Amino acid sequence: MEKKISILIVDDEDSVRDSLNLWFTEDGYRVECAENAKKALSILESGSFDIILTDLKMPGMDGLELLRRIRALNKESIIIVMTAFASVDTAVKALKDGAFDYVTKPFDPDDLSHLIRNATKQISLTHENETLKKRVDSLENVEDLIGKSEAIKRVLKEIESVAPTNSSVIITGESGTGKELVARAIHANSLRKFYPMVSVHCGALTESLLESELFGHEKGAFTGALYNRKGRFEMADSGTIFLDEIATISQKMQIELLRVLESKSFMRVGGNKEISSDFRVICATNRDLKSMVEKGAFREDLYYRLNVMNIHVPPLRERVEDIPLLTDYFIKKYCTSMNKPKITMEPTALKRILGYQFPGNIRELENMIERAIVVGNGKKISLKDLPFGKDAIDSSVESLDEFEKTFILQILNKYNWNISRTAQALKVDRVTLYNKIKKYGLKS
Repeated sequence: MEKKISILIVDDEDSVRDSLNLWFTEDGYRVECAENAKKALSILESGSFDIILTDLKMPGMDGLELLRRIRALNKESIIIVMTAFASVDTAVKALKDGAFDYVTKPFDPDDLSHLIRNATKQISLTHENETLKKRVDSLENVEDLIGKSEAIKRVLKEIESVAPTNSSVIITGESGTGKELVARAIHANSLRKFYPMVSVHCGALTESLLESELFGHEKGAFTGALYNRKGRFEMADSGTIFLDEIATISQKMQIELLRVLESKSFMRVGGNKEISSDFRVICATNRDLKSMVEKGAFREDLYYRLNVMNIHVPPLRERVEDIPLLTDYFIKKYCTSMNKPKITMEPTALKRILGYQFPGNIRELENMIERAIVVGNGKKISLKDLPFGKDAIDSSVESLDEFEKTFILQILNKYNWNISRTAQALKVDRVTLYNKIKKYGLKS
């Protein structure tokens, strides 16, 4: 069943509120009433309305001031101003401040019903446009999984197999292999592709922030909670939620997550209302979850709930035949973004790349090509343009943490410790980068 259109009536006259309430309820709308602007704002704090009809002249705050305040909080509601004191100036003022229309008292029920139907059509059109935009954005943001190796063909076959289902998926693989790209490919080829894919990087958030991010919160739930906020589970209704770095969540959050996956319902932080959401969950991790389960660091029941299907993304060293294709793709990408003519790579440079182990995987290759295009001056990328000299990462480093520390420091130095540019180059958010700098004790 489609959701009922909700209408809030704001008028200081009992007879007006009662009449409008009766008319619109009989027409099948969900109606609430407020006797003044202050009461209306209090009602709007706990939920939004599709259509708001407000009287112009009221004791205390008038309709135009209420209109401005609502517009500052919510740009989506359709607002209609009502008054017995019509004038061209007030009509123009109301429309300039964002009113949908302007009606005068006494009302003709048929005319008012026609106006509300027009407003309802506008709401439906807006929702259709938003859904279409989400669909287009989702499809445009999915790049092709590039490669011809048997390893990547296996991944593509698994995506094709699992995408049409509603099964949960865990994507495993080393950092930089393209796990989120695989998640987006699954979503884009699923029945949920017309709805959003919502991503959460679990490793970048503390337990309390992650709880608020996933479940949302009510106004006043904690210091700084100045308004009601939807959580990512709520935003992902009918779509997909992607939980990156799932292995980093606490035991408490593991219990909460298990409950949500089993019931598909939850409460906002500080709330007491159960919210339902129909979402598909896809997770990613660079850790061995099975081993964590055996050690008691990750709940076994949650692991099996998530691990209906497992897709392992191979490291770049296991798909060397894909490196020339990926290299050419990144050259085209950055030449276009930097407004440079298409360049090629010298055979000696390509040979050096093919012989490199790439501990940072595709992300490292991409950064390497971007750097080469920035520092290179010729029509070809030469060996000297690649970071295998004094800036090269020590390929003898065996620990992933040691590699990550060295690699992050290299990129920080490259951008003179500009956190925003470094985070962008590493394809992580600023919070994750700050956490890594703190973790490894990096200093400029």
